[in-house]
Amino acid sequence: MMAACVAWVLVACGGGGVVPSNGVQIRPLSADFGTRKAVSYSPYRSTSTDGTNFQNELVTPANVLQDLRLLQDGGFTLIRLFNSSDAMAKVILETIKTNNLDIKVMLGVWIQSGNSAAINDAEIARAVALANNYKSTVVALSVGNETMVNWSFNAVPVADMVKYINAVRNQVSQPVTTDDNWAFFAKATGNQDPKAILNAIDFVAMHTYPLADSVHDAAKWNWQQTDKAANVRAAAMMDAAIAAAQSDFTAVRNYMDSLGLTNMPIVVGETGWKAIASGGENYRAHPVNQKMYFDRLTAWLSSSATAKPKAIFYFEAFDEPWKKADDKWGLFNVDRKARYVVQSLYPSNVWEAGTYTAADAVYFIPTQSNGVVSANRYTIFADTVTPNEARPSESILWVGWDNPATAYAGSSTLSFVTGDSPNSLEITPAPTSWGWGVIAALQTTADDLSQFASTGKLNFSIKTTYPGKLEFGFLTGTTTAGSAYDVYLAVDPANNTYGYVNDGTWRNVSIPISAITPRGAMAYGMTDPNKSKLDLTKVTNPLVIADRYANTGKSNNLNDRTKIYIDNVYWSK
Repeated sequence: MMAACVAWVLVACGGGGVVPSNGVQIRPLSADFGTRKAVSYSPYRSTSTDGTNFQNELVTPANVLQDLRLLQDGGFTLIRLFNSSDAMAKVILETIKTNNLDIKVMLGVWIQSGNSAAINDAEIARAVALANNYKSTVVALSVGNETMVNWSFNAVPVADMVKYINAVRNQVSQPVTTDDNWAFFAKATGNQDPKAILNAIDFVAMHTYPLADSVHDAAKWNWQQTDKAANVRAAAMMDAAIAAAQSDFTAVRNYMDSLGLTNMPIVVGETGWKAIASGGENYRAHPVNQKMYFDRLTAWLSSSATAKPKAIFYFEAFDEPWKKADDKWGLFNVDRKARYVVQSLYPSNVWEAGTYTAADAVYFIPTQSNGVVSANRYTIFADTVTPNEARPSESILWVGWDNPATAYAGSSTLSFVTGDSPNSLEITPAPTSWGWGVIAALQTTADDLSQFASTGKLNFSIKTTYPGKLEFGFLTGTTTAGSAYDVYLAVDPANNTYGYVNDGTWRNVSIPISAITPRGAMAYGMTDPNKSKLDLTKVTNPLVIADRYANTGKSNNLNDRTKIYIDNVYWSK
């Protein structure tokens, strides 16, 4: 995660001194780290779904000045940058200088993995030049971002990182660090040994993301808090979140102290909370929850506790839509409108739309089954009502698998199925490298369709010329409870299997549930087979249509966007 942090930057343990075990003589951090509110800043505004286009976005001095004045007005006057490019970092530093802004910078030095020594050397040269040319503004440098934690997507060996850090530190006078996940600095299981890094830097810049851990490592902290009453569960969840962040800090502090590095300061280089769920953070991401986390960070830093960081760079200042599922962390949205978390610092004319109170905070609600569906027909989508049918217990939400959605479903009146009204569902694939998918989702409950297991069928009408196989099926359980289980069957139109033919005319498809269920598997991200398993008593997505290329045998660059029309979707006994 590319990130940074905003918080009130206060003094913690650590100062200066000589590091044992052949370490460097620590350069003390500027007093700015103890007096300014800190935030990570990237100026990219592109809304492109192409994750590389932001790099080609023209960063203008006018846009940067607008951003920096907004931050300065809110008291956020210590910013972290992620690279030293001419196109971004130099523009920002020059804008600060030209407009005489009271803003200090922790300058980033972007280090790439692989055979990138020449690229990294060029980046280092730019960073050194900027640090020396804007010495009154650049108060520290960070070489590399999450390059050494064991799950890094931009992995660089410790020995190489030491060389890069030394190359920067030998040419500047400011203190130098590297930003990485707390687990690296605490030498958690599976990580590279941080000792060589700790002997090369002046301070630690650790990342902690309880929100991300709640998605990727549900055992890390008890975010669900199901033992608490609903009226206090949100507060309990956010209390547990800040406790998890503090625990990460303590783990780093304890390991450093065990090495004799008691005088080395710790900065939280990244932490934050999403205002909007964009990558599976339902029941957690919300503007009020974001404020609750931010306020708890502030309280931690303003407390009299000795176990606290020197500064916290809140991630992040502004949303960055190019990051797709890793967006919506911003204190401001991409339109530069202040979110609820910081609205008290700004006039209402720059507020994001929407009003909130503390009571609006979201919290985990266990999925409730609505009882056995005993009717002979369970209708998911149809305009006409069939006598004695059952309908889903709540309104169906048609969504793609990712954000932005990898498929769009909307109502169409282009054609209709005989016997049904002239509305069908129009699906427009929006493929990524792995394919695409769209689901019919129950948002908070589950329906018990267990009586359809032995003799039931999944039925629908379909009209398309989309090439090759498609997957049809459903999902049981939920990702939030770690129980999600995918049950999809790839159907080949060339074989007229189950009635599916992609000839551009309406076709009626009927697939036995007993033919679909043997194809089930734990959903993506699920790791516990005792929880993630077929459970027809808790069907949460009663229909899924997808084309996962690994399952349908297609090239990962198929990128076909042929529309698919479906209608009259129902389970039958």
